[in-house]
Amino acid sequence: MNAKLKFATSMVIFGSIGLFSVKTDLPSIELVFIRCLSASIVLGIIWCFQTFKVDQSNKVTVPKKEYLLAILCGVFLIINWLFFFHSFEFMPITVAVSIYHLAPVLVLLIGSVLYKEKVTLLGLSFFVVCFIGTLLVGGIHQYASVADFLSTGVLWAFGAAFFYAITSLTGKGIQTLSPLLTTVIQTSLGVVLLLPVIDWVNFTNLTMENWIYIIVTGIIHTGLVFYLFFSSLRDLKAQTIATLVFLDPIVAILLDVAILDYRPDLYQLLGILLVFVGMSYSPKRKEVSVKV
Repeated sequence: MNAKLKFATSMVIFGSIGLFSVKTDLPSIELVFIRCLSASIVLGIIWCFQTFKVDQSNKVTVPKKEYLLAILCGVFLIINWLFFFHSFEFMPITVAVSIYHLAPVLVLLIGSVLYKEKVTLLGLSFFVVCFIGTLLVGGIHQYASVADFLSTGVLWAFGAAFFYAITSLTGKGIQTLSPLLTTVIQTSLGVVLLLPVIDWVNFTNLTMENWIYIIVTGIIHTGLVFYLFFSSLRDLKAQTIATLVFLDPIVAILLDVAILDYRPDLYQLLGILLVFVGMSYSPKRKEVSVKV
């Protein structure tokens, strides 16, 4: 399987995770625990296998700082997952996923502050477009007040997007540690952090169908997808990645409409369109830049 097909496959599977997570009938904490446990086992085995195949004489020394950054990223990643899956308990998948995909634009904005990077006027315009889109798809026009709108769970989706952005920006400091080992460290940390707060009662009344979705979500949507994702990244151009990443929300929205019978109104359709427009922004060197 070539890199482009691997990445496209991972994005399509990522897009179906909202549907599968709802079908597991598990609360967010237990679902994230299953994902972390499955990823730690599957990716851990793959990493060990790859490590034994590598010539130890060519082994690169990883700075201790990068291990600490991987752990910090792990904390942010777990919070991101918890918020993301918790948002499905309050709102349709289409709404949660559209708001969640504000994250790449948040990376641009937050990165300009943390790393003193310049943000172009065009970049700021796309951020505003994307932000307006998330408000519309979240259904802000359906509520009498901002307080009512915020009570719908939209803050969980916004929080997930924020911590996704923070995870990405923190991960910029990891240059030597392999992406596979980084993920194993993060998901293993998730197992340790979540184990004390798991309510095992939530696993006792599940149906066979629930367990099938749980197993698929753990092994396929986490272990296999992360392997496909990381094994293809380094062989793809940035523009290819920026294009294929749209498969994720497209699949999520189509499944929500086709299987879960979600019907967005006209304003929400406009919001989805604006989110996609905002996500399509790709910085170019020749743009006139404006400091934030």
